Amino acid sequence: MESEEQAKKRLGNYYIAIWNGCDPDIASAIRQFRDSWKPYSAASRRYPIHRLIHELIDPAVTAYRETLPPDYLVHMPGSTEVSFSEMAQLVGFDAAVRLQRHLLRAFIKTKDQQTTTDQRFIATHESLIQLVWDCACKQPVKSSMRAINGTSRGLNDKRRHSFCRFCGSPTTLTSFSDNKSQLRGSNDVLRLSNLYCIKHQPKLPNGAWNPLYKQATRSIAQFDIELERISKQCANRSRPLMSGDTLVDQYFLQLMLGKTLQPADKAELRDLARRMVDSKLSDAKKKMLVLKRAGFNQAEIGKQILNAKQQPMTRQAVSKALASVRKEFLLET
Repeated sequence: MESEEQAKKRLGNYYIAIWNGCDPDIASAIRQFRDSWKPYSAASRRYPIHRLIHELIDPAVTAYRETLPPDYLVHMPGSTEVSFSEMAQLVGFDAAVRLQRHLLRAFIKTKDQQTTTDQRFIATHESLIQLVWDCACKQPVKSSMRAINGTSRGLNDKRRHSFCRFCGSPTTLTSFSDNKSQLRGSNDVLRLSNLYCIKHQPKLPNGAWNPLYKQATRSIAQFDIELERISKQCANRSRPLMSGDTLVDQYFLQLMLGKTLQPADKAELRDLARRMVDSKLSDAKKKMLVLKRAGFNQAEIGKQILNAKQQPMTRQAVSKALASVRKEFLLET
C-alpha cells in the first residue's frame, strides 16, 4: 500500500493529508477523493466538487456516524437530515471549516478522555477539516480571476491559494483573489506570489531585497520544527511530545495547555511558530522556563543548562536569557 509520503510526492498540490488514526473507511474515501479531484472545483459546472464529496465522502461519513455513541453525534458535522456534502454546500467551505473547528473544540473540552474512540474521533474530524479546507483553496484547472461585475482581473488563477511559506498570513495571490474589487490590467506590473505574503515577499517595491524575507529564509528549518511541535502538542494535550528532550517536551505541554488552539487553526499556529522563531526562543530558554516553573532558582538552573561552550551557565546568563523571553511564551507558575 502506498505510504502517505509517497502519495504526497505523487500528488503534489493535489495531496490532502490524512491524520494517523483516522477511521479506515473515511481515510480510504479521502484517498479516492484526492486521486480524482484534480478537475473539480466549487466554480466548475462540469466538475462540481460538491458532487464528488457527495459520491465519495458522504457514504463513509454516514457509515462512521452509525458507529458512534449518541452523545458524540452532536459534535459530528452533518446529520441524518443533512449530509456532509450538503452541509458544506449550504454554508460554504469557509464557514464549514469554522463549524467543524467549533464542534471539535467543544468535543475536546467536554468529552475527550483520550480513549481509543476519542482519538479516532479527533483524527477523523481533523482529516475531514483538512479535506474541506483544501476544497476551499481548490481552484479550477483552467480559470481566470473575475471581478464582481464579471470583468477579467488579468491574472490566471491556476495556482493554489494558501498561506505564506513563513507565517499564517495569506499569500499575495490569495489576498488579491479574495478581494474581487481589485483589477489587474495588461500593463500592470503587479506581481502576485502563491508562496509569500506581502510582509515576506522576496523583494521590496524599490527592488531591494526584503530583510524580513532573508531573516525568515535563514530560520525556515527552525520554523518547520516549531510548527510541527505545537501542531502535534495541541492535537494531544494530555501527554507531552516524545522528541527525546524531556524538558523541551514539558515546555510545549505547559504552553499549549494555556491555549485553545487546535490543529485546524492553521493560520494561528503558523503565526505562533513564526513569533517563537523571530523572538529567538531557543530550546535552552524553553528548558530554563520549565525549571523556573518547577521552583529552581537561577543558580540551580544554570547548573543544568549548558552554554555554547558546553559549560554550565552562570546565574547572570540565565537571568539575561529569561528576561529576553516574550510574555506570551512564559509559563504560569
